[in-house]
Amino acid sequence: MTVLKIARMGHPVLLERCRPVADPGAPEIRRLVRDMIETMEDAPGAGLAAPQVHVPLRLFVFRVLPERSTGAPDDTVIGNTVVINPVVEPLGAETHLRWEGCLSIPGLRAAVPRFRRVRYSGVDCDGRPVSAEAGGFHAGVVQHENDHLDGILYPMRMTDFRQMGFTEELARAEELALRLDTARAAWTSAASRA
Repeated sequence: MTVLKIARMGHPVLLERCRPVADPGAPEIRRLVRDMIETMEDAPGAGLAAPQVHVPLRLFVFRVLPERSTGAPDDTVIGNTVVINPVVEPLGAETHLRWEGCLSIPGLRAAVPRFRRVRYSGVDCDGRPVSAEAGGFHAGVVQHENDHLDGILYPMRMTDFRQMGFTEELARAEELALRLDTARAAWTSAASRA
């Protein structure tokens, strides 16, 4: 297996609409999937689409790690999964903002509108059906990776660019907000005892 080079925003392969995979069981597709999983784990990432490794085909890999899952019935921990020639459809019109990063846009995160629940289907490398109804992190990662297959990067989905920043700066701002909340709570508690 091989760790593949990840295309970064600005590379034209990330803006292409990908071609369907003609033979999901072909040796080169199996090798690509193995290499993509190794690349995703090495990065480390939650998902990786074929165009992100310079291959404009309709397939992606993903996983839902324990720290990402909400534990809801449709957002449980999932090991490495491949979806070839996926079809993703929303279950309802309800959306929410979801903080996302992307291996092709390193160092940045943003709040991206996504459907709360989706249904997806496709096949694996053995031609077996892969399908699920998903919510929470699971639904978000599937939508994010599927967007890559249509040449869509998450900034193209954003509605408010004030909710985008460098990961380190966002972490600092969150830490500062937590400290301020703790100080306010201590002050309020002391004031109520006085």
